[in-house]
Amino acid sequence: MYGTIFRMKVKPGQQDHVITLFKERTNQGIKGAIAAYLMIPDNMTNELIGVAIFEDRASYEANSNDPNQHEAYSELRACLLEDPEWTDGEYA
Repeated sequence: MYGTIFRMKVKPGQQDHVITLFKERTNQGIKGAIAAYLMIPDNMTNELIGVAIFEDRASYEANSNDPNQHEAYSELRACLLEDPEWTDGEYA
């Protein structure tokens, strides 16, 4: 399995919208996707932590290069203070 763990700094007042966007994209049946989760940390204001798990690296990269994913990311990015911090890799 392959995927990413990411941290997002959300613009004030945008957290609920970010969560909605994430859930909408997750429910679109992305090829090779196994699971995606979003956490609202107890000790971080206006921050979210996410994880996305794919069958393999090829599936992950195919999603990354999909124009639909770029469109979804652009909408999400408008709600963030800065680009997310991404950590990609193999899941053990």
